[in-house]
Amino acid sequence: MEPILQLIDVAKRYGGVRALERASFSVAPGRIHALLGENGAGKSTLIKMLGGDEDTDTGSIGMPGNTRLGVLKQNHFEYDKERILDAVLMGNKALWDAMHEKEKLLTTEITDEVGLRLGELEGVIAEENGYTAESEAAELLEGLGIVSVSHTDTMSTLPSGYKLRVLIAQVLYGKPDVLLLDEPTNHLDLDSIRWLERFLIDEYRGTLIVISHDRHFLNAVCTHIADVDYQTITEYTGNYQDFVEQKYDNKQRADQQNVAAKKKIQELQGFVQRFGAHASKSSQAQSRLKQIEKLKEDVQGRGGKRSSLVRPFIRFEFEKPSGRDVLRMEDVYKSFDLEKGGVKRIFDGASLNLNRGDKLAVIGPNGIGKSTLLKLLVGAYERIDADTKKDAQKPNQGAIHWGHDVSVGYFAQDHHEALGHAAKESNAFQWLYQWDKDAPQETIRGIMGRLLFSGEEALKPVSALSGGEAARLLMCKLLLQKHNVLVLDEPTNHLDIESIEGLLDGLKLFKGTVIVVSHDRHFIGDLCTRIVELKHGKAKDGSQCSVLDDYNGTYEEFLEKMGRDYLRK
Repeated sequence: MEPILQLIDVAKRYGGVRALERASFSVAPGRIHALLGENGAGKSTLIKMLGGDEDTDTGSIGMPGNTRLGVLKQNHFEYDKERILDAVLMGNKALWDAMHEKEKLLTTEITDEVGLRLGELEGVIAEENGYTAESEAAELLEGLGIVSVSHTDTMSTLPSGYKLRVLIAQVLYGKPDVLLLDEPTNHLDLDSIRWLERFLIDEYRGTLIVISHDRHFLNAVCTHIADVDYQTITEYTGNYQDFVEQKYDNKQRADQQNVAAKKKIQELQGFVQRFGAHASKSSQAQSRLKQIEKLKEDVQGRGGKRSSLVRPFIRFEFEKPSGRDVLRMEDVYKSFDLEKGGVKRIFDGASLNLNRGDKLAVIGPNGIGKSTLLKLLVGAYERIDADTKKDAQKPNQGAIHWGHDVSVGYFAQDHHEALGHAAKESNAFQWLYQWDKDAPQETIRGIMGRLLFSGEEALKPVSALSGGEAARLLMCKLLLQKHNVLVLDEPTNHLDIESIEGLLDGLKLFKGTVIVVSHDRHFIGDLCTRIVELKHGKAKDGSQCSVLDDYNGTYEEFLEKMGRDYLRK
């Protein structure tokens, strides 16, 4: 079977770091490939090159000329002025252009030439199933959790996570032969992830290349794994679990071969030292020297570069524990002014107490106010207000009190906002160093090394960091500042699977207090000992708002009692 996509001897440097070196890779039609590799290995860069948004330094990428390519857009604000339904229809460019031109021509004088063109456009619209276009687009949107009453609203009315859903619907609507998806499950709730899985397995007939840190999603949909590692691409057959088993088997085999090779090198070196000066043995000594060089090259080739299955070493420490009572939130009222007028009420009389050592998960459906709650707790809205001179974002009523000796570290969901605009002018080491200029440089380097920023990678420009690298750099800041309370908003987004496990290890050993929002059931289920569920309820005046339901127990215990699963299975 002829491949539908081929990379031949591709090399690429990005941000001064070599991502790929003479990498070759081919994809047969109908296969579902996951791109795996450590953060910064070049996965997103590879997707951009496949989609034509970036050029290779050397080598070539080829697809048949009639291939229809679909790429999940990363700019969530690109279509803000468009109707939600229209943004989906734009996924089929030929149809959208034909419909747009037809509409424009119908406002002009109908001449013979215009009539002829209208006939041609009707042919394109019919060929692209244009007469059922809106119903098909609406079906995709509803499957992704966007209700029909909002389809004629503009994209600007949607939160960022829902804009991602529209962009997924857009790329699926285009019915591409080759589909490129970079982290499609980020910001999707459980129902939408399950719908996307079913669509890709049961309905999509093309070729898919996907980047995702969601092991459950990868195990459900993937037929092959493309491992971006050692500056090249290696293909494995099967899903993520099959890949891990094969990868570890290969690594163990390589380690065993290296042990045997090093032992052999010692034996050969002993011979050379004993007999190298003897004329009768000189030819044998020279032969053994050549063997030694060859064995050293083999050892270097098998173990000289870092594997993608490297787990960062994360250990959160603090210099002084907090008091027993960590947080009191009392009768908090919170609302936002809407662009079209009116008020959206989030909380009305919300209260919460937090004790030292709690590992608290905040769960609930998308859009219920989980991130808003975390931002209220850490004062993020008040910091924004100081910059913008507005006060509409602050808690409208109520009080939030942190306890004695509490030091709060906050991990924001928007990494670029957390890094700051000025960070674009600095490298990763400089950005981290600014947060504690009294710290020895060896301490900064040590923290970065444990988070996989070793050697030259610590000098990588912040503007060139991948999403996962940006997340790990923000983790470095938390490690450096040694807070005794950690407030984490979707910390696993953009992290590769080994980094998620490293973070989980660190948080489980942390003796302080944790508040976390995450859609990763494995992460929450393994970490948290207390659950706060946000759900739809009624305010004092009868209007809708979110209410807090506090459950003292693990997520598995919560499921057994409540039966409401908001997280990934």
